[in-house]
Amino acid sequence: MIFESIFRKEETAGEGEDFIEVNTEGEDRKKVNIRIETLNDYRDVEEVQKMLREGNIVFLRIKKIRERDLGELKRSVERLRKTSMAMNGDIIGIDEDYLILVPPFAKIFRGQSEEMKPVQ
Repeated sequence: MIFESIFRKEETAGEGEDFIEVNTEGEDRKKVNIRIETLNDYRDVEEVQKMLREGNIVFLRIKKIRERDLGELKRSVERLRKTSMAMNGDIIGIDEDYLILVPPFAKIFRGQSEEMKPVQ
């Protein structure tokens, strides 16, 4: 029933062709960009910070820098962490090869918290 209200078939006058009308209510939300980037060295941190400040979610590949220079990776991650925390965003490491950075309007779910538990 709910799909009938969203997708209703109507006929065009005279031609008899079917088309589906999609209900676009609520489509005025701001679109969010998800960027997939690679952190090659410490100089790339500034560009990643810029993307985060612009409201992008950033999937950051860190494998190359991790294999080459662990100290440079630690400095880079610390700088990104400070930027993320300063703007009330969030950062999380995925496996050993990726970081995800999100702006303040997004939240990273790290397990079942009190607000996410089902109501009994």
